[in-house]
Amino acid sequence: MLSGRQIRIAYLISQYPAFNHTFILREIRQLRQMGFDIHVVSIRGADRPFEHLTSEEQEEQRATFYVKPAGVASTLAAHLRMLFIRPLSYALGLLYSLRLSAWNMRAAVTNLLYFAEAVVFADWMRRQGLSHFHMHFTSTVGLIVRHAWPVRASVTIHGPDEFSDPAGFYMRQKIETFDLLCTISQFGRSQLMLQSGYSQYNKFRVSRLGVDPHVYTPRPFSGNPSRFEIISVGRLAPAKGFHVLVAALDRLLREGRSVRLRLVGDGPDRAGLEQHVAKLDLGQHVIFEGRQNADRVLNLYQEADIFALPSFAEGIPVVLMEAMAMEIPCVTTWITGIPELIRNEVDGLLIPPSSEEDLAAALERLMDDSALRLRLGKSGRQRVLERFDLKRNTELLANILCDFVT
Repeated sequence: MLSGRQIRIAYLISQYPAFNHTFILREIRQLRQMGFDIHVVSIRGADRPFEHLTSEEQEEQRATFYVKPAGVASTLAAHLRMLFIRPLSYALGLLYSLRLSAWNMRAAVTNLLYFAEAVVFADWMRRQGLSHFHMHFTSTVGLIVRHAWPVRASVTIHGPDEFSDPAGFYMRQKIETFDLLCTISQFGRSQLMLQSGYSQYNKFRVSRLGVDPHVYTPRPFSGNPSRFEIISVGRLAPAKGFHVLVAALDRLLREGRSVRLRLVGDGPDRAGLEQHVAKLDLGQHVIFEGRQNADRVLNLYQEADIFALPSFAEGIPVVLMEAMAMEIPCVTTWITGIPELIRNEVDGLLIPPSSEEDLAAALERLMDDSALRLRLGKSGRQRVLERFDLKRNTELLANILCDFVT
């Protein structure tokens, strides 16, 4: 039995609820089922109007404290309270924020904004009587809080941005300041080791993400579909490599293949991708589904024959776990933490990043071999059941947090 029933802890998140942070919602709700008393703080408001949220997201929004949406008056009141009650901590936080910027004017402005948010969060923790907090993504705010106020802090580091620009993300300072750092992969743990000395290694824990296999259940298998449905889910950003996927699709169509691609998600690369699709005259073969709630994505998975994700940089994508749990054979790149999820030729097909030729060949191979699709799909689900089950992995995180808090 976990000792989480007595544990009160704050969760500091950059945006909650959010399409891209559904896995955080699942983690929090699972921890609450285990007896944790979790209080959520989000820097930004939800990424959709309240009426567009799922019922679970609406419930979470009602219980969440929001920093920016609280407004200027609330922010000023928090600063005045903290300046009066803890003037030394306030001054330390302010000076530390400026020192982090190394006297770079742009960084100084950004860090002062982070300081403003940190004070609101620290004041809220004080009023709630909380002394421990865990973070996802908004760790620079947490860094300022932990440095200046008498609280303990843990963080989950996802990657890949923190690993490609460790100086810009203040990774060394965070490793030295935070009490516990979780990573979602062994690869992530190795990157923290790369940025630190051996004396810090004892702070690092691997805490894998997961999905609920009772929600993501096998979809009907089609041995010989008249048109292959390829799905890809993720933020439409350069790191996802979607232009490579569009180019691979064009190759397949020029070879006479009957295939359609659904891109689920939105982001800064959408306009460029739409232009790419238009240039290749693929408008009837590529559907931009936009951002969708988890329920709608689940329905789209039901219609898919293959999941493709040609990323250049990743942590370990939860969308791959979702597809695998539904026995959708996956093609993705052999990078960062992905091989810890998918074993090449066992649970899916791994290809070199940036190669439209290799991606097209892998997709063709799956299209031509129904037995391979079936085998990889079933093995993929078994992999999720064994290593990436949400309940089991959240229990492991719960044990980590119990040891940390107590």
